[in-house]
Amino acid sequence: MYLVTGCAGFIGSHLTEKLLEQGHYVIGVDSFTEYYHKNIKENNMKNFIAHKNFTFIRKPIEDITSTDLVFTNLKHVDAIFHLAAQAGVRASWGDNFRQYTIHTFEAAQKMLEVARTLKVNKFVFASSSSVYGDIGTYPTKEHAGELWPISPYGVTKLASEKLCNLYHKAYNLPIINLRYFTVYGPRQRPDMGFMKFLDAIQNNRTIKIHGDGSATRDFTYVSDAVDATIAAATCKSNYTIANIAGGSRVNLNEVMDVLRHVTGKEVRIENIPEQLGDVKHTYADIETAKSLLNYNPKVKLEDGLTNQYKWYKDEFSKLQ
Repeated sequence: MYLVTGCAGFIGSHLTEKLLEQGHYVIGVDSFTEYYHKNIKENNMKNFIAHKNFTFIRKPIEDITSTDLVFTNLKHVDAIFHLAAQAGVRASWGDNFRQYTIHTFEAAQKMLEVARTLKVNKFVFASSSSVYGDIGTYPTKEHAGELWPISPYGVTKLASEKLCNLYHKAYNLPIINLRYFTVYGPRQRPDMGFMKFLDAIQNNRTIKIHGDGSATRDFTYVSDAVDATIAAATCKSNYTIANIAGGSRVNLNEVMDVLRHVTGKEVRIENIPEQLGDVKHTYADIETAKSLLNYNPKVKLEDGLTNQYKWYKDEFSKLQ
Protein backbone atom coordinates (compact mmCIF):
# COMPACT_ATOMS: atom_id res chain seq x y z
CA MET A 1 0.00 0.00 0.00
CA TYR A 2 1.22 3.47 -0.88
CA LEU A 3 0.17 6.91 0.28
CA VAL A 4 0.43 9.72 -2.29
CA THR A 5 -0.08 13.34 -1.28
CA GLY A 6 -0.90 15.77 -4.05
CA CYS A 7 -2.54 12.92 -5.96
CA ALA A 8 -4.68 15.30 -8.04
CA GLY A 9 -1.76 17.41 -9.17
CA PHE A 10 0.45 17.19 -12.23
CA ILE A 11 3.09 14.66 -11.16
CA GLY A 12 0.97 13.15 -8.39
CA SER A 13 -1.84 12.10 -10.71
CA HIS A 14 0.59 10.38 -13.07
CA LEU A 15 2.30 8.66 -10.13
CA THR A 16 -1.01 7.46 -8.70
CA GLU A 17 -2.13 6.16 -12.08
CA LYS A 18 1.11 4.25 -12.61
CA LEU A 19 1.05 2.68 -9.14
CA LEU A 20 -2.51 1.47 -9.71
CA GLU A 21 -1.54 0.07 -13.11
CA GLN A 22 1.18 -1.90 -11.34
CA GLY A 23 -1.41 -3.46 -9.04
CA HIS A 24 -0.76 -1.48 -5.87
CA TYR A 25 -3.35 -0.14 -3.46
CA VAL A 26 -3.11 3.64 -3.21
CA ILE A 27 -4.40 6.14 -0.67
CA GLY A 28 -4.49 9.55 -2.34
CA VAL A 29 -4.59 12.83 -0.42
CA ASP A 30 -5.27 16.23 -1.97
CA SER A 31 -6.89 19.40 -0.65
CA PHE A 32 -7.72 20.97 -4.04
CA THR A 33 -6.10 24.30 -3.18
CA GLU A 34 -7.28 27.30 -5.18
CA TYR A 35 -3.95 27.78 -6.97
CA TYR A 36 -5.68 26.64 -10.14
CA HIS A 37 -9.21 25.57 -10.98
CA LYS A 38 -10.52 22.37 -9.40
CA ASN A 39 -11.94 21.08 -12.70
CA ILE A 40 -8.36 20.65 -13.94
CA LYS A 41 -7.53 18.47 -10.94
CA GLU A 42 -10.76 16.54 -11.35
CA ASN A 43 -9.77 15.87 -14.94
CA ASN A 44 -6.33 14.73 -13.79
CA MET A 45 -8.00 12.09 -11.61
CA LYS A 46 -10.66 10.90 -14.02
CA ASN A 47 -8.78 7.73 -15.02
CA PHE A 48 -8.45 6.43 -11.47
CA ILE A 49 -10.93 8.14 -9.14
CA ALA A 50 -13.26 5.12 -9.35
CA HIS A 51 -10.49 2.48 -9.32
CA LYS A 52 -11.22 -0.33 -6.87
CA ASN A 53 -7.74 -0.07 -5.33
CA PHE A 54 -7.85 3.70 -4.83
CA THR A 55 -9.11 5.62 -1.82
CA PHE A 56 -9.29 9.40 -1.98
CA ILE A 57 -9.02 11.67 1.05
CA ARG A 58 -9.79 15.31 0.33
CA LYS A 59 -8.15 17.08 3.23
CA PRO A 60 -5.49 19.78 3.74
CA ILE A 61 -2.16 18.19 4.61
CA GLU A 62 -1.45 20.78 7.28
CA ASP A 63 -4.56 19.66 9.19
CA ILE A 64 -3.33 16.08 9.48
CA THR A 65 -1.70 14.82 12.66
CA SER A 66 -0.16 11.45 13.41
CA THR A 67 -3.22 10.62 15.53
CA ASP A 68 -5.74 11.70 12.92
CA LEU A 69 -8.55 9.17 12.56
CA VAL A 70 -7.97 9.16 8.82
CA PHE A 71 -4.74 7.27 9.39
CA THR A 72 -5.59 4.96 12.28
CA ASN A 73 -6.19 1.98 10.00
CA LEU A 74 -3.23 2.54 7.69
CA LYS A 75 -0.96 0.07 9.42
CA HIS A 76 0.69 -1.39 6.36
CA VAL A 77 1.76 1.62 4.34
CA ASP A 78 4.97 0.64 2.56
CA ALA A 79 5.92 4.15 1.48
CA ILE A 80 4.70 7.72 1.49
CA PHE A 81 5.20 9.82 -1.63
CA HIS A 82 4.92 13.40 -0.41
CA LEU A 83 4.31 15.54 -3.48
CA ALA A 84 1.78 18.01 -2.08
CA ALA A 85 3.12 21.56 -1.78
CA GLN A 86 2.35 25.14 -2.71
CA ALA A 87 3.41 25.42 -6.33
CA GLY A 88 4.98 28.28 -8.23
CA VAL A 89 8.31 30.10 -7.97
CA ARG A 90 7.14 33.54 -9.08
CA ALA A 91 4.05 33.59 -6.86
CA SER A 92 6.03 32.92 -3.68
CA TRP A 93 6.99 36.53 -2.98
CA GLY A 94 5.20 39.02 -0.73
CA ASP A 95 1.91 38.27 0.98
CA ASN A 96 1.67 34.88 -0.73
CA PHE A 97 4.62 33.52 1.23
CA ARG A 98 2.45 32.37 4.12
CA GLN A 99 0.83 29.84 1.78
CA TYR A 100 4.27 28.35 1.09
CA THR A 101 5.15 27.99 4.75
CA ILE A 102 1.81 26.28 5.40
CA HIS A 103 1.43 24.07 2.33
CA THR A 104 5.12 23.22 1.83
CA PHE A 105 7.14 23.46 5.05
CA GLU A 106 4.46 22.74 7.66
CA ALA A 107 2.86 20.10 5.43
CA ALA A 108 6.20 18.29 5.14
CA GLN A 109 6.51 18.20 8.93
CA LYS A 110 2.99 16.80 9.28
CA MET A 111 3.68 14.00 6.81
CA LEU A 112 7.03 13.19 8.40
CA GLU A 113 5.16 12.70 11.68
CA VAL A 114 2.71 10.39 9.94
CA ALA A 115 5.59 8.49 8.33
CA ARG A 116 7.42 7.85 11.60
CA THR A 117 4.19 6.83 13.35
CA LEU A 118 3.34 4.35 10.61
CA LYS A 119 6.98 3.17 10.45
CA VAL A 120 6.97 3.28 6.67
CA ASN A 121 9.74 1.64 4.68
CA LYS A 122 10.42 4.85 2.77
CA PHE A 123 9.45 8.52 2.78
CA VAL A 124 9.93 9.96 -0.70
CA PHE A 125 9.99 13.75 -0.70
CA ALA A 126 9.42 15.77 -3.87
CA SER A 127 11.96 18.57 -3.76
CA SER A 128 13.06 20.90 -6.54
CA SER A 129 16.04 22.15 -8.51
CA SER A 130 15.07 25.55 -7.11
CA VAL A 131 17.10 24.72 -3.99
CA TYR A 132 20.29 25.26 -6.01
CA GLY A 133 19.59 28.86 -6.97
CA ASP A 134 22.19 30.20 -9.40
CA ILE A 135 24.82 27.78 -8.18
CA GLY A 136 27.09 28.29 -11.20
CA THR A 137 28.39 24.70 -11.33
CA TYR A 138 27.07 22.57 -14.24
CA PRO A 139 26.16 19.80 -14.46
CA THR A 140 25.16 20.26 -10.83
CA LYS A 141 25.85 17.46 -8.37
CA GLU A 142 23.67 17.01 -5.30
CA HIS A 143 26.49 18.08 -3.00
CA ALA A 144 28.00 20.75 -5.23
CA GLY A 145 28.33 23.26 -2.41
CA GLU A 146 26.37 25.50 -0.09
CA LEU A 147 22.85 26.10 -1.38
CA TRP A 148 21.37 29.57 -1.73
CA PRO A 149 17.90 29.51 -3.33
CA ILE A 150 16.89 32.78 -5.01
CA SER A 151 13.12 32.47 -4.46
CA PRO A 152 10.99 32.00 -1.34
CA TYR A 153 9.64 28.84 -3.00
CA GLY A 154 13.15 27.41 -3.16
CA VAL A 155 13.77 28.36 0.46
CA THR A 156 10.72 26.40 1.65
CA LYS A 157 11.76 23.37 -0.39
CA LEU A 158 15.28 23.46 1.04
CA ALA A 159 13.92 23.94 4.57
CA SER A 160 11.69 20.89 4.02
CA GLU A 161 14.73 18.88 2.92
CA LYS A 162 16.45 19.90 6.16
CA LEU A 163 13.42 18.64 8.09
CA CYS A 164 13.65 15.33 6.25
CA ASN A 165 17.30 15.03 7.21
CA LEU A 166 16.43 15.84 10.83
CA TYR A 167 13.73 13.15 10.99
CA HIS A 168 16.09 10.64 9.43
CA LYS A 169 18.75 11.33 12.05
CA ALA A 170 16.34 11.55 14.99
CA TYR A 171 14.11 8.58 14.16
CA ASN A 172 16.11 6.63 11.56
CA LEU A 173 13.29 7.30 9.10
CA PRO A 174 14.32 6.09 5.62
CA ILE A 175 14.10 9.08 3.29
CA ILE A 176 14.81 9.86 -0.35
CA ASN A 177 14.77 13.51 -1.43
CA LEU A 178 14.17 13.85 -5.16
CA ARG A 179 15.13 17.17 -6.73
CA TYR A 180 12.95 17.43 -9.83
CA PHE A 181 14.20 19.60 -12.70
CA THR A 182 11.40 21.35 -14.69
CA VAL A 183 8.97 18.49 -15.23
CA TYR A 184 6.69 18.76 -18.27
CA GLY A 185 4.14 16.70 -20.18
CA PRO A 186 0.37 16.14 -20.18
CA ARG A 187 -1.40 17.62 -17.11
CA GLN A 188 1.31 20.23 -16.56
CA ARG A 189 -0.03 23.07 -14.42
CA PRO A 190 -1.47 26.01 -16.38
CA ASP A 191 0.97 28.47 -14.77
CA MET A 192 4.05 26.61 -16.03
CA GLY A 193 6.11 27.72 -19.00
CA PHE A 194 5.22 25.16 -21.65
CA MET A 195 1.52 25.51 -20.93
CA LYS A 196 1.73 29.27 -21.26
CA PHE A 197 3.67 28.90 -24.51
CA LEU A 198 1.21 26.40 -26.00
CA ASP A 199 -1.76 28.50 -24.96
CA ALA A 200 -0.27 31.58 -26.60
CA ILE A 201 0.56 29.71 -29.82
CA GLN A 202 -2.84 28.07 -30.06
CA ASN A 203 -4.59 31.40 -29.54
CA ASN A 204 -2.32 33.36 -31.88
CA ARG A 205 -0.78 35.44 -29.09
CA THR A 206 2.80 36.58 -28.63
CA ILE A 207 4.93 34.52 -26.24
CA LYS A 208 6.60 36.68 -23.61
CA ILE A 209 10.05 35.46 -22.64
CA HIS A 210 11.82 36.86 -19.61
CA GLY A 211 15.33 37.78 -20.75
CA ASP A 212 16.96 37.24 -24.13
CA GLY A 213 16.14 33.53 -24.42
CA SER A 214 19.64 32.35 -23.54
CA ALA A 215 18.53 30.92 -20.18
CA THR A 216 18.79 27.13 -20.14
CA ARG A 217 16.74 24.43 -18.49
CA ASP A 218 17.16 20.72 -17.94
CA PHE A 219 13.67 19.47 -18.82
CA THR A 220 12.27 16.21 -17.42
CA TYR A 221 9.35 14.37 -19.01
CA VAL A 222 6.73 13.38 -16.48
CA SER A 223 6.85 9.62 -17.13
CA ASP A 224 10.60 9.64 -16.50
CA ALA A 225 10.05 11.53 -13.24
CA VAL A 226 7.39 9.02 -12.20
CA ASP A 227 9.64 6.03 -12.94
CA ALA A 228 12.34 7.53 -10.73
CA THR A 229 9.86 8.30 -7.97
CA ILE A 230 8.51 4.75 -7.86
CA ALA A 231 12.04 3.33 -7.87
CA ALA A 232 12.89 5.52 -4.88
CA ALA A 233 10.32 3.69 -2.75
CA THR A 234 12.23 0.42 -2.93
CA CYS A 235 15.84 1.52 -3.31
CA LYS A 236 18.39 0.22 -0.81
CA SER A 237 19.54 3.58 0.49
CA ASN A 238 18.36 4.72 3.91
CA TYR A 239 18.93 8.40 3.09
CA THR A 240 19.80 9.98 -0.24
CA ILE A 241 19.33 13.15 -2.24
CA ALA A 242 19.00 12.57 -5.99
CA ASN A 243 18.60 14.86 -8.97
CA ILE A 244 15.84 13.83 -11.37
CA ALA A 245 16.30 15.47 -14.76
CA GLY A 246 16.37 14.88 -18.48
CA GLY A 247 20.15 14.77 -18.62
CA SER A 248 20.69 17.64 -21.06
CA ARG A 249 19.91 21.34 -21.24
CA VAL A 250 18.21 23.50 -23.84
CA ASN A 251 17.95 27.27 -24.06
CA LEU A 252 14.58 28.94 -24.48
CA ASN A 253 15.29 30.07 -28.03
CA GLU A 254 15.83 26.42 -28.97
CA VAL A 255 12.58 25.53 -27.20
CA MET A 256 10.77 27.99 -29.48
CA ASP A 257 12.16 26.18 -32.53
CA VAL A 258 10.89 22.86 -31.15
CA LEU A 259 7.46 24.39 -30.54
CA ARG A 260 7.30 25.66 -34.11
CA HIS A 261 7.95 22.15 -35.36
CA VAL A 262 5.58 20.44 -32.92
CA THR A 263 2.64 22.79 -33.45
CA GLY A 264 3.22 23.66 -37.10
CA LYS A 265 2.27 27.22 -36.20
CA GLU A 266 3.93 30.61 -36.19
CA VAL A 267 5.65 31.43 -32.91
CA ARG A 268 5.95 35.13 -32.13
CA ILE A 269 8.22 36.20 -29.29
CA GLU A 270 8.52 39.31 -27.18
CA ASN A 271 11.51 39.59 -24.86
CA ILE A 272 10.70 41.25 -21.54
CA PRO A 273 12.79 41.93 -18.40
CA GLU A 274 14.00 38.98 -16.36
CA GLN A 275 11.78 37.97 -13.46
CA LEU A 276 12.77 37.97 -9.80
CA GLY A 277 13.43 34.43 -8.57
CA ASP A 278 14.09 32.87 -11.98
CA VAL A 279 17.45 31.11 -12.15
CA LYS A 280 19.60 31.63 -15.22
CA HIS A 281 20.53 27.99 -15.82
CA THR A 282 19.71 24.48 -14.64
CA TYR A 283 21.58 21.37 -15.69
CA ALA A 284 21.71 18.29 -13.47
CA ASP A 285 24.26 15.61 -12.85
CA ILE A 286 22.05 12.50 -12.66
CA GLU A 287 24.67 9.88 -11.80
CA THR A 288 23.21 9.32 -8.32
CA ALA A 289 19.78 8.54 -9.77
CA LYS A 290 21.33 6.31 -12.42
CA SER A 291 23.25 4.21 -9.91
CA LEU A 292 20.71 4.17 -7.08
CA LEU A 293 17.41 4.11 -8.97
CA ASN A 294 18.51 2.63 -12.28
CA TYR A 295 17.23 5.89 -13.73
CA ASN A 296 17.49 6.37 -17.46
CA PRO A 297 15.45 9.25 -18.91
CA LYS A 298 13.86 8.02 -22.13
CA VAL A 299 11.68 10.80 -23.56
CA LYS A 300 13.29 13.46 -25.75
CA LEU A 301 12.04 17.04 -25.63
CA GLU A 302 10.36 17.04 -29.04
CA ASP A 303 8.51 13.79 -28.33
CA GLY A 304 7.44 15.00 -24.90
CA LEU A 305 6.20 18.33 -26.20
CA THR A 306 4.31 16.53 -28.96
CA ASN A 307 2.49 14.52 -26.29
CA GLN A 308 1.81 17.63 -24.22
CA TYR A 309 0.48 19.56 -27.21
CA LYS A 310 -1.88 16.71 -28.10
CA TRP A 311 -3.17 16.65 -24.52
CA TYR A 312 -3.56 20.42 -24.56
CA LYS A 313 -5.73 20.28 -27.69
CA ASP A 314 -7.70 17.16 -26.77
CA GLU A 315 -8.34 17.84 -23.07
CA PHE A 316 -7.05 21.03 -21.53
CA SER A 317 -8.54 23.39 -24.10
CA LYS A 318 -11.98 22.03 -23.21
CA LEU A 319 -11.51 22.70 -19.50
CA GLN A 320 -11.07 26.46 -19.85
